[in-house]
Amino acid sequence: MKQLPSTLEALVVRTDFSADGAWDALRAALYSPSKDGFLANVALVDDRRYEGVTPEQAIDLIHPAYRHPLLVLADSAAVTSADLPLLVVDLRGGRGRCVRVVAAELWSIENNLSGANMDFGEFVGAVDDDGVFRGF
Repeated sequence: MKQLPSTLEALVVRTDFSADGAWDALRAALYSPSKDGFLANVALVDDRRYEGVTPEQAIDLIHPAYRHPLLVLADSAAVTSADLPLLVVDLRGGRGRCVRVVAAELWSIENNLSGANMDFGEFVGAVDDDGVFRGF
């Protein structure tokens, strides 16, 4: 399988191609500022070669020059739920550890981890009862 691109932004990799409308909604959510004007610094990867890729497989596909502390997957759970809960994969301290975040709140995790303001575990500890981070 092809290696993921190397970017300065966090990669958001589409792994489910069953719902184009949900993908469009997800993109719109990621590129819409929060109520306080924050945006996630992301690069979208919309390539069928990554269809069905798991977090473990995605980690193996990371380019050696990729330095962002997280990788994001838009998997089947993300595109089949109204909240669009993306799967965020930790690439630092707990490499491979995952947390779900609604697309509209990805900025919080991306901004705070890339700036080393918070730890991945703080987001894991702030998930709702259904295991999804919806903000602080």
